[in-house]
Amino acid sequence: MRNPFKRKEKGKDKSKDKRPSGQIAFIRGDKDWCCPEGYTRLEDNPEVMTACRKIASLIASTTIYLMANTKNGDERIINELSRKIDIDPMPTMTRSSWMESIVMNLLLYGKGNSIVAPHTWQSTIQSLEPISASRVSFVPAEGSYRDYKVQIDGKDRRPESLLHFTLNPDPIYLWKGRGLQISLKDLADALAQAAATEKSFMRSDYKPSLIVMLDADDEGLAQPEGREIILDDYVRTARAGDPWVLPSSKFKVEQVKPLSLADLAIKDTVEIDKKMIAAVVGVPAFVLGVGSYNKDEWNSFIASTIMTISKSIAQEMTKKLITSPSMYLQFNVWSLMDYNLAEKSSVMLAGADRGFINGDEWRDAMHLSPAGLKEFKILENYIPYEDSGNQKKLEN
Repeated sequence: MRNPFKRKEKGKDKSKDKRPSGQIAFIRGDKDWCCPEGYTRLEDNPEVMTACRKIASLIASTTIYLMANTKNGDERIINELSRKIDIDPMPTMTRSSWMESIVMNLLLYGKGNSIVAPHTWQSTIQSLEPISASRVSFVPAEGSYRDYKVQIDGKDRRPESLLHFTLNPDPIYLWKGRGLQISLKDLADALAQAAATEKSFMRSDYKPSLIVMLDADDEGLAQPEGREIILDDYVRTARAGDPWVLPSSKFKVEQVKPLSLADLAIKDTVEIDKKMIAAVVGVPAFVLGVGSYNKDEWNSFIASTIMTISKSIAQEMTKKLITSPSMYLQFNVWSLMDYNLAEKSSVMLAGADRGFINGDEWRDAMHLSPAGLKEFKILENYIPYEDSGNQKKLEN
């Protein structure tokens, strides 16, 4: 491949060495990428950032359960491992900020990839360190599409020793995430252009609401000082609302309607682009300020987007951190659903009448402390199926 930075030889035709149209060179600096003028990163787009942070903050607020398969069904286990994962995964971070950084890397900064490095001592997890996306690169194995190495600060690490969360698998290297960049690029550019157009329009000085026409033959009006004298004498009044007294032979006043943002249809275009960004990221449109809150849309968002990302994270953590074949990790995503308290209480009471729920479980759902109500109770007319024929009313 030709080196684009190779010095040209003297006498060589410069027209043959031009860079192909559309090719852009990026130079890596000490702090950030040096990008062409007008380029906007997705993390700098407020709509994309808002949508991604909403997802990240919601997942970060849910409890992570350590579950175990038992003969009586799956039960929650509370031990040192569950505490380490759900409460203290990283000594220098809270659990909420820890999980939020992981999800933001997954959605935005890491372009569909988020790496966490476990640190252990004597087979015990000491910390789970999220790695900044700028420190990570992925190197496919030579001659293989399924094997790869993860480089952290230039040092090779095997993927088996790391937690590698992915989003939107790459069509070639299926182990690598591709994120939302390709789908959101054009929409983010359109919103940036709309914001620039609106800012330029609002700063424009050419939006007069009145036009005063004077005699063009008057030499005094050729200079700005002369026009100011006319305005002071006839137009600017001592009190707001006073009428103008103008000589009809020299003045003609017309009211004009300046061009507005509505005439440019920017508002409609922006709303459409915001809805498209919301659809691509997977959040309701009202999260980005389009439309009003809708309970059904919110619950659908939790049951689809939040549930899908949470399960993928839980599966990777279970695979790499849990050695017991009967245990797994699970996010309590259902706590994010928008339930009406009265409806929730009636459902829980109906379950209590049938012996499915005890009093303390109902109190916990109502955010009340336990009261020792561990006994399961049923109404007297609920009997086992096999005893349905032994009722006294059926004896005769």
